[in-house]
Amino acid sequence: MEESELRHGQLDETAIPGTVHLVDLEGTIRGKHASGTDVVLVPTPSADPDDPLNWSLRRKWLATASQGMFTLMVGIASAVVYSVLEPISEDTGLTLGDLNSGTGYMFLFLGWGCLFWQAVALQFGKRPVYLFSMVATLGIMIWVPYTKTNGAWIGSKILQGFVGAPIESLVEISITDIWFTHERGKFMGGYGFMLFGSNFLAPLLAGFINDGQGWKWVMYWCAIFLAVGFVFCFFFMEETNYDRVPLEMVSTPATPGTATPKDTPPSVEADPEKSAAAVDNLAANSDSGVGSVQYTKKTYFQKLALLDKKRDFHLFRMMVRPLLFLSLPSVVYAGFSYGSTLIWFNVLNGTASLILSSPPYNFPSSMVGLAYLSPIIGVAFGSFYAGVIGDRVTLWLARRNGGVLESEYRLWLFWISVILVPGSLILWGVGAQHHVHWFGLIFAMGVIACSNSIGVQLSVSYCIDSYKDLSGEAMVTVIIIRNTMSFAVGYGITPWVTNMGYQNAFLVAAFVGMAQVLSFLAVIKWGKSWRNMTKKRYYKFVKESQLLGTSH
Repeated sequence: MEESELRHGQLDETAIPGTVHLVDLEGTIRGKHASGTDVVLVPTPSADPDDPLNWSLRRKWLATASQGMFTLMVGIASAVVYSVLEPISEDTGLTLGDLNSGTGYMFLFLGWGCLFWQAVALQFGKRPVYLFSMVATLGIMIWVPYTKTNGAWIGSKILQGFVGAPIESLVEISITDIWFTHERGKFMGGYGFMLFGSNFLAPLLAGFINDGQGWKWVMYWCAIFLAVGFVFCFFFMEETNYDRVPLEMVSTPATPGTATPKDTPPSVEADPEKSAAAVDNLAANSDSGVGSVQYTKKTYFQKLALLDKKRDFHLFRMMVRPLLFLSLPSVVYAGFSYGSTLIWFNVLNGTASLILSSPPYNFPSSMVGLAYLSPIIGVAFGSFYAGVIGDRVTLWLARRNGGVLESEYRLWLFWISVILVPGSLILWGVGAQHHVHWFGLIFAMGVIACSNSIGVQLSVSYCIDSYKDLSGEAMVTVIIIRNTMSFAVGYGITPWVTNMGYQNAFLVAAFVGMAQVLSFLAVIKWGKSWRNMTKKRYYKFVKESQLLGTSH
């Protein structure tokens, strides 16, 4: 944060993080509003045209499309091996156990790699991290067809997980850089669709490519897709880092008690969660001495710069900080919820080929891949529900609460998962045991994917809404919890199903899944008290972010 901002504002450490006055029911809030509505813009944008919150709709959509392109291409590359493990095993002599171990390590490093890449993105810029991730993944996909030993296979998967890690946490933060709180849900929904959609689209494509050209060309086509994505992102992806005053920053007015119009900088009586950029403007105006600041809009070629502005070097400290956020209960819950959701994604991927390719279904590999159309449709429904419907539900709940939004409100959308998770798991497992018609299994795949998509988006949104000023680093904590859970469970799925049988294993899974989803009720009841209890710790972390220059 700039010195001028420190002079004119201070953190209001009595404000509860994650509690936002989002709807101006009485028309008295002196902050910027969405055009023609009573919805307050949170965070409040600055006067800078290159503030991502001020970008034109075309510029915002182009940046979001670039982030979606990155997610789609890297996501396909990370999940493409699932439907071609047997051909790889036959050609290389590696066992299925060896191959699955490699993919397990890949997902572990997709999580822990975030510690490094999130810090690099905050230090040097998000744009270079995205571009490097695509180029490095491209190189690994060209290398994979030449791996013949277990060590080379595991090494390639570890590297792929490490360089692909930005897909797990960086895109969510880029979305919050660009879009306001009341619009964020639908774009998180779009991210969820691209993330899970790519994971389900990959086996579909791989099955047909393998039948026509062999498994090596599955990898080569991924490299081609990544090359196309890199060119697109190089020319259209902008840097979204922007040094913004924390949401709880407040300003002391020159003439206390003076009435001010709606869009002027707020006083200490104004809601602290909306005053950030107004303080930024006030500070800049005071330093200019002329009442306004002249901003120079970036040229197109300046937008193509490969590095963000120079900052003091704090990379290693920023790598450690996300581990400290394990002391924030809301962050831990978001990680647990996300990880629990991903377990059922792993269960589906770990059993789909085995069930559908066995009697009485006897699907060839191309048809197993085609079955993944159902999860893609399920992800689309889940993304729409958690995103578009979720935004409307949270606004409605905020209006009922006098215009104040609590971060737990979005969790009410988990109610549908209480039915979808156990129902789909029972249909999948018990249906497979009793040889239900193949359409029942395909339908169950779609419903499992739908519940996955809902769980991911609600968990991520809850973390970001609870601790917005730490969201970039807190998401790393969430992903570490999630991927560590996924890595541990991945090793147990096959023996668990083999020893218990489909029916018993998935009946247990159904009730475990229901219990996991119902944990959202405890968070709704006590979540705000957790945030209130940990606010001193939170503000300590925020102040450190300011000193490190990572409050963006």
